[in-house]
Amino acid sequence: MNTITKILVPTDFSAHSNRVLQSAIMIARKFEAAIEVVFVVESLDAYAGFALPHLPLENLEKELLERAKRKMTEFITENMTLDVPHASAVLTGKVAAEIVRHAKATECDMIMIGTQTCKGVEKTLFGSVTERVIKTAHCPVLSMNPCI
Repeated sequence: MNTITKILVPTDFSAHSNRVLQSAIMIARKFEAAIEVVFVVESLDAYAGFALPHLPLENLEKELLERAKRKMTEFITENMTLDVPHASAVLTGKVAAEIVRHAKATECDMIMIGTQTCKGVEKTLFGSVTERVIKTAHCPVLSMNPCI
């Protein structure tokens, strides 16, 4: 296995994602690696052509991206430590595919992602997205249960 110099951490901005990030920070410190935090806004292209009464699809996607960027700034400010080099990105597209694509494009050596949601919590990033990332990633994927 090659040296780990950059770890990609997908987030859904939840407390569970923060637990994954905190574990990634611990690993990054051990390897003197950087962290790339990403959030993916699901593409609305599949809904093009649907009639929406009040807001054109393009405006909706733009608003979602703007809100996600603000949320990313808050998430990084509240949860990221200054002693680990880091970057963040808000992407749009199919969630698993964009995570894998971005990891390769930014030369990440590892993806660290949660495996499932916790009891009583709505399913968001974790689950089938994690499975698709594991199956298609170009690099090792470290998955963890953020509920433990």
